[in-house]
Amino acid sequence: MIHEMAEWRQKITYYLSLEYWIILLPDVRPTQSPYTIDILTGGLPSSIRLRDLIRQIRACKTAADERAVVQKECAYIRSTFREEDNTWRCRNVAKLLYIHMLGYPAHFGQLECLKLIASPRFIDKRVGYLGATLLLDERQDVHLLITNSLKNDLTSQTQFVAGLALSALGSICSPEMSRDLAGEVEKLVKSSNVYLKKKAALCAFRIIKRVPEILEMFIPAARSLLTEKNHGVLVAGVILVTELCSMCSDTLLYFKKLVPNLVRILKNLVMAGYSPDHDVNGINDPFLQVKILRLLRVLGKQDDEASEIMNDILAQVATNTETSKNVGNAILYETVLSIMGIKSESGLRVLGVNILGRFLLNIDKNIRYVALNTLLQTVNVDNGAVQRHRNTVLDCLKDPDVSIQRRAMELCFALINSNNIRTVTKDLLSFIESAGPESKAICSSKLFVAAEVHAPTKRWHIDTMIKVLTLAGNYVPEDLVGNLIQLISESSQLHVYTTQQLWKNLGNELASFQPLVQVATWCIGEFGDLLNSAEGVDAEPLNVAEEHIFGLYEKILYNHHMTLLTKEYTINSLMKLSVRFPKSISKVKNMVDVFGSNMNIELQQRAVEFSSVFSKHDYLRPSIFERMPAIERKNLNEVDVQNGLVTEEEDFGDTSITKLVKAKDEGNALLDLLGAPQETQLNLQENSQHAVVNSGGSNLLDLLGGLELNHSPEAQPPLSFPTSEESNIIMDGHLSHQQDKKAGIPPLRVFEKNGLKLDFTFERPSDNLQMTVMTMLAKNETSDPLCDFLFQAAVPKTLQLQLLPPSGNVIPANNDGCVTQVIKVLNPTKTPLRMRIKLSYTTLGMTVEEQSEIKNFPSAAWQ
Repeated sequence: MIHEMAEWRQKITYYLSLEYWIILLPDVRPTQSPYTIDILTGGLPSSIRLRDLIRQIRACKTAADERAVVQKECAYIRSTFREEDNTWRCRNVAKLLYIHMLGYPAHFGQLECLKLIASPRFIDKRVGYLGATLLLDERQDVHLLITNSLKNDLTSQTQFVAGLALSALGSICSPEMSRDLAGEVEKLVKSSNVYLKKKAALCAFRIIKRVPEILEMFIPAARSLLTEKNHGVLVAGVILVTELCSMCSDTLLYFKKLVPNLVRILKNLVMAGYSPDHDVNGINDPFLQVKILRLLRVLGKQDDEASEIMNDILAQVATNTETSKNVGNAILYETVLSIMGIKSESGLRVLGVNILGRFLLNIDKNIRYVALNTLLQTVNVDNGAVQRHRNTVLDCLKDPDVSIQRRAMELCFALINSNNIRTVTKDLLSFIESAGPESKAICSSKLFVAAEVHAPTKRWHIDTMIKVLTLAGNYVPEDLVGNLIQLISESSQLHVYTTQQLWKNLGNELASFQPLVQVATWCIGEFGDLLNSAEGVDAEPLNVAEEHIFGLYEKILYNHHMTLLTKEYTINSLMKLSVRFPKSISKVKNMVDVFGSNMNIELQQRAVEFSSVFSKHDYLRPSIFERMPAIERKNLNEVDVQNGLVTEEEDFGDTSITKLVKAKDEGNALLDLLGAPQETQLNLQENSQHAVVNSGGSNLLDLLGGLELNHSPEAQPPLSFPTSEESNIIMDGHLSHQQDKKAGIPPLRVFEKNGLKLDFTFERPSDNLQMTVMTMLAKNETSDPLCDFLFQAAVPKTLQLQLLPPSGNVIPANNDGCVTQVIKVLNPTKTPLRMRIKLSYTTLGMTVEEQSEIKNFPSAAWQ
């Protein structure tokens, strides 16, 4: 009997040791009862085995059946936990982990995991640590209870127990746990046991990521790891050193002394023969090669001496690595990144770009995508070398994969210059014709910006954009229409040619090409009398009858598929034709009168107002609808092109509003100060490039809620725009106003959060005591730059506010620079200043938005 019990115990231990791996078993129907007979408990039915639970769940035909099985088993597991059943605790926790993997709640097994970890049996510890890594996190109090068990197991004489503790610690370490156990991990890094040394190095890597301030503890041990001969320890050591160098500049200088050693190790790997222990598809330990190349890139960045030492070995790796296998491509890819990341020789950079060029010819889509992405990053390093592969990049535009198309398109725009713009544009126009909706919109906008910078002639620029309108159709962004109208307006010698080309390109499917219709109607309204002119036209002049033009306008206005914006362009253009074609005034008036009862309020209002011009102010009509002067705009400089900043012009009758928008954004967010719908009035003066928000005329602009003051808005003088003499000179965050005198007002800290600080300084111009000039100074104390920084402000409607353009939109890290912006507030009633501000910026790929209200302005700033 004793012999039989010992045999049963041995069988149970064997099954428990396999519980975790049974998950991978195929779906096999049980041939016997899922329950076993527990001899130790008097022959009563015991816990169902993990393999049988898996079979039951896989046999379920519906989700409801699966939930029923899981709930029944969870109920049984809860009961055994309450009864403190130590016999089947390991098996029950293993089943609970499988249930957790299926997405069902399993938090009630956390304490049982701790009990298993405290068990002296290795099988229990293994399942317990596995459960801890899956069920515990630092937000739960139970997480703190595991620290003592980890500390005991880290000092265990059994390497496998210590290895389990290191693996678990690396997965679930919190800052507090890292500080408590860093000493034990550091001792294991110095251990002579290569099994523990490898795991300890990886655990140290996780610890310093959680607690960077204790990284100095691991520097001596990390250096010793680079002298190891065991490849596993060496890989872990390189990973640890790479992280140490990335986190601290002083550590980077310390490890730069080891560049020759790393080069020697990499050379041995490249030149060594076949090694069965580390060979992967004929390449000697590619994992170690990739890690060393990455560390060399970190050590050689902006360092001439270190880069010179690396040049030869990088060339050897690039020329000797086999490219027929994907593992060789991985090494070559990392080699190219290292070549482009250090101060390498020009010939070596050409070699790196040629490797990427070969990647573009690979049949594997992933390799082509990686090559395009890397070329896009390196095009600014060596544009000439990348230009040699331009034809291959253009061929990638025809790839059926959308991701490859998008990357190829972006790279094509990065390669455009004045010499190749005609060739590249032809391929991009072909791409627009076959691309998807989103790609059509992006390519159209980028093509306009590229043509704005590199177009050989304005005629070619206009022809190209008309071609874009005919190919992209309704997917053309709205801002491109305004920009093209602006381009046409300033090209006075091409008015006849442009109008005739637009007329020729208007087909029958007008609803599918509404941006083209908008540009065409604007041009016909301005220059319709030149439509049949032969001046400046190469081909035969058009013979277009007025009836044909008005017939086209009727098709547009009466088409239900036309958007409101298109009809607005058309009805405005129609009114201008009443001046261009005096004989057709009655025709125009009849067409306009039809819209006097239109269901759309905007069209109805326009029609009523235009009809009143005919009936009451007809003598003013020729002057109201005369040709517009050339629209002035801000030239696109290099910064505007990089940021996608373009100028949009909308012409509605005699109202011209110039806006600055970003081509990638949808809609205009210039007046969306606090994220709420608002109606604002823009005071615009001729030749002005800045918009002033006049908060005195609209109740909806009082964004401060309850701050309305009983003062007459009529008493406010208009806020004037700065002249060229009054413009600010902004350099390195310091501002000087040539006509303003400092009033001795102390600065004010208005915002401080997450490392971002905003300070206001104040000045009162001596020639206008009703105005307060504030200078906003934004600094960043974090280690990462704040990109796309945007500052917005609103004041009570008794005040007038003007925001001048900022000095930039990127706040450098570590207080290494700042962004400044001038704010002018006109306060004729001498009321206390109050302001609400809204900030937005991007850091580490996340967009952050903050709001704050400022009430503590110094009295000297407004009295």
